[in-house]
Order: sequence, then structure tokens, then C-alpha cells
Amino acid sequence: MAARPAMERSAGLLALLQARAGENFALHEEYLNTQLVKVLKTIGYDVHYTKAHGQYLFDEKGNPHLDLLSGFGVFAIGRNHPRVIRYLTDVLYAELPNLVQLDVSLLSGLLAERLITVLPPGMEKIFFCNSGTEAVEAAIKFSRYATGRPKILYCDHAFHGLTYGALSLNGDELFRTGFGPLLPGCQRIPFNDLEALEQALRLRDVAAFIIEPIQGHGVAMPGDTYLPDAARLCTRYGTLLVADEIQTGLGRTGKYFAVEHWGVEPDLVLLAKALSGGFVPVGAVASRRWIFDKVFNRMDRAVVHGSTFAKNNLAMAAGLATLQVLEEENLVARAATLGERLMEELRQFVPEYEFFKEVRGKGMMIGLQFGPPMSLSLKTAWTLLEKANAGLFCQMLTIPLFTRHRILSQVAGHGLPVIKFLPPLIITDEDKRWIVTAFQEVLADCHKVPGSVWDLGRTLAAHAIKAKAGNSA
Repeated sequence: MAARPAMERSAGLLALLQARAGENFALHEEYLNTQLVKVLKTIGYDVHYTKAHGQYLFDEKGNPHLDLLSGFGVFAIGRNHPRVIRYLTDVLYAELPNLVQLDVSLLSGLLAERLITVLPPGMEKIFFCNSGTEAVEAAIKFSRYATGRPKILYCDHAFHGLTYGALSLNGDELFRTGFGPLLPGCQRIPFNDLEALEQALRLRDVAAFIIEPIQGHGVAMPGDTYLPDAARLCTRYGTLLVADEIQTGLGRTGKYFAVEHWGVEPDLVLLAKALSGGFVPVGAVASRRWIFDKVFNRMDRAVVHGSTFAKNNLAMAAGLATLQVLEEENLVARAATLGERLMEELRQFVPEYEFFKEVRGKGMMIGLQFGPPMSLSLKTAWTLLEKANAGLFCQMLTIPLFTRHRILSQVAGHGLPVIKFLPPLIITDEDKRWIVTAFQEVLADCHKVPGSVWDLGRTLAAHAIKAKAGNSA
């Protein structure tokens, strides 16, 4: 990219954005993640968004795109919610003292007080940080110190984050490969397997079992009794149960917290994403009092764990505004009812289309499972894609959902034939019809071999085979 003259000192941000509009992909290719730009251009996602409101992203022509990705769950209350903007503006204009460090802020106290009222029973203390992965790091430290034990258990296909401690609890080898050695004492067990959990707990050296109540990777659901039984096993063997509600928390599943569906009361609950209101990153660890008091047990240990920008005024205000919106707009109940109706309407296509196998999830966290069909021609086409790259079939569906129907969604994990919908909790009945109609049309097209969707499939397979050849060279 050619060098540009220094920006005029008097130019404001909006003037800068207007002057440089449309350069985002070129700038990222030059100065940031070149490979991400290549991916977006390859799959046709290189759209220039110019505005965002609620559940919609608007391109430069003013076309709305329905966002079923929600920034990986960040935008539970939608984008640019006016209440959050007002709270943040109030903070900026109030000229409040911020990050004094040798002080305690009122806003962080107010947010902690408010969070306690919606958290599962037993949560009495809050530690604030900047993100979900920082919350996981804190949980590892708190669990080890409070129990005096070294091990942390996690599940196959778990995510939890990408910093070193959190990465050590990540069940996807794609993220882990090449970054070792990782944190010692972390043991992986199968998800939904109580026998494996008890076997790992028997030595009584496990500080914590960390689990996503519903796994984001593949939208994997626990068995009806798995989480309650896991909680009882943890109690029996003196292990802390850590609920990673970073994606599932704050209404996403139709309850404030996903563990409530199974009546589970964890020892630690991890939050982030939606708590930000979509503006200012914020994470939180909710804890039983005894755990917190054991970690911060003396005055000289008052700062034994912390984070410079944690509890900053903007983040705390965003969290307060988000909780207010969830309550005032009744979004948790809305997620439960509208999400269930959406899943029921999608389920009607399972017996009609061979590739489509299952709809699962809770609230506005929905997984669409696909699998090999019975018809010979369709099975041959499926095998072609899956041989090129496991999970490629789902990419073949999400692309036309986006390019033809302006619906942004994602494949639910590397190598998985699952599409995930994470809509903002504010979507409407009209949005639901948009989703169902578009999904049926794309699903019907993929059952026509040959056809335009399969032309796309062959292109994707060629790219995947070329990438594999490059990696093995």
C-alpha cells in the first residue's frame, strides 16, 4: 500500500472514516491479518459495512444483513443500543475519576451488586477483568489456590479462550498445535461422560472441573442428568465446578445462565461477551465467598491478582446498561419463547431433506446438524466435500445464506458438519420468517445435484485440496 501523508490535525474521526471509506480490506491485508482477508474474499464475505443497528448490519448500498453471529455472542442486546450509548456518554461527560488504582470505584461496586441478583445461588463475590479468556485465567488461579490442588479438568471440544492458561483447556487441536508446551496439570476428558469424570476425580488432586454448560463448538448439549451429576461428583471429591457461561450467559439460552436449565449451582461462574453491551470489553468471575476470601486472605495479598484496565468506568457502565436492557425489554424470556419457535420451524425440514439431521439448542443458541444422505448421487457429492475438508458442506450452505439472503452465520467448529445460529436476543417474528424461508431455499438447492450450490461446493473443495497440498509441501 502506498504511503499516505500525515492526517490533518484538525480532521475529526468521522471525516477520517469518510475520507478512507472502503479501504478496510486493503489496510488489513497490508498491516493486519492477510490470511483472514483472503478467507473473506474467497467465500464472498468481503462486504463494506457502513452502519449497524440492533440485529442488522448495513452495507454501503443500505442493504440490511441479519446478524446471526452476534460477534460470537457479544451483541445479545443488538448493536448500538441507545441505552448503552447513553450510559457511556454520561460517563464521558461526567469527567469521573477512572482507574485510580489505589481506590475503589462506585460503578464497579454497583455492577457487582447488580450481577449478584441475577447469578445462580451461592455467588457472593465478583472479580472483574477484560475478557472471557482473562476470566478463565483467573478461575485457574483461584481454583488452585483455594483448593491447594494442581489439576484442572476440561472437556473434548471445549473452547475457553486462547491465552496460555485458557489455551491449555482448549479441546480443539487446531488452536493448540505449535504453541506448546502448554500449562501442566490440565487433563482432557470426554464431554457428557460421568464415568470418565469420576475416574479423573478419584485421586482427589483436581482443583476444578471447567465446563461450558452447552458447548459452543458444535452446540453440543449435555445429557439431562449430566451437569447435576457432575456437580455432585465434584462436591464428593472436593473439586470446584466452574461454569464457563462466557457465551451461554446473560439470557442467551432462555435463562440468565444456562446452568439454571438443570438446577446446577457452580462454585465459579465466568462471564464476558454480552456483558459488554457490544461496546467495551469486560469479563467477570463470580465466586463463592470462601473461595474469594481464601485467595485474597490478607492485606498484603489484596492485589495478588488483578488487571490494569479491569473495572474501568466505561466497561462497568456498559455492564450496568446491558443488565438494565435485559430486564426492561424482557429479553431472557423472549430468547426462550422465540428461540423455541424458531427451532420448531427449522425442525420441520429434517424429514424433508436428506442432508439435514437435527436441530438442537436452547433459546437463541441453535445448532443445525448435517450428515450423509441416502441417495447415491447426493452421497457422492457429500463424500467429495467431506474428503476435501471435514465440515465443508456447512460452509457451502452459509455462503449462499449470506450472499443470496444477507444472513450472517457460521460453521459451529472446525471439521464439524454443524451450523450455529447465535442471533441477538432482540430478533423479531419477521426476522424468524426471514431465517426459515432463506434456510429452506438454500437447503432445497443443496439437494439438487448438479446445481449452482454444488458449483460453489466444487470451488470450495478445490481451495481446500490446494491448501492441504501447500501445508504438506
